[in-house]
Amino acid sequence: MLIAGVDEAGRGPLVGSVVAAAVILDPNNPIEGLNDSKKLTEKKREKLFKEIQEKALAWSIAEASHIEIDDINILQASLLAMRRAVEGLNIPPEHVLVDGNKVPQGLVVSCDAIVGGDALHAEISAASILAKVTRDHQMHELDQEYPQYGFAKHKGYPTKAHFEAIAAHGVIDLHRRSYAPVKRALGIA
Repeated sequence: MLIAGVDEAGRGPLVGSVVAAAVILDPNNPIEGLNDSKKLTEKKREKLFKEIQEKALAWSIAEASHIEIDDINILQASLLAMRRAVEGLNIPPEHVLVDGNKVPQGLVVSCDAIVGGDALHAEISAASILAKVTRDHQMHELDQEYPQYGFAKHKGYPTKAHFEAIAAHGVIDLHRRSYAPVKRALGIA
């Protein structure tokens, strides 16, 4: 059975898109060291990122923008990004395993939501790695454009350094305006 694992990265940050990935692994071409992306070093994630793309039967990365997050909320945007990732696979899966407690609506394939699935199923682990590395790359690119915010370090999460940068330099277009700290910075909370 062709099983796709799906996971997302970037629900908590104050800036940027939420990124999701879907992966169908090749049982004849195993990948060693797959685990929840948060339990791996950045160097290990980068290595596995390339290996997953080379060895998987199919993989897809999708996102929902900061505007979509503000329009429909982060949960719905995460599920939308996950659905887009599954629909972007060039091989249709027969079943989908989703990390979390909800499945994306609108998929025409059977799904199971698995809390902590990124540590339990290799397919979800692979998806978590693709999503996290992609989102981290986006934050490194954003850091080049806005070095005063420190996005390469805090990845957009609500850290003291990020709050200090917002206080000093204001909110950028990619900040999520529906998030309370951004609303406060804009004076609308």
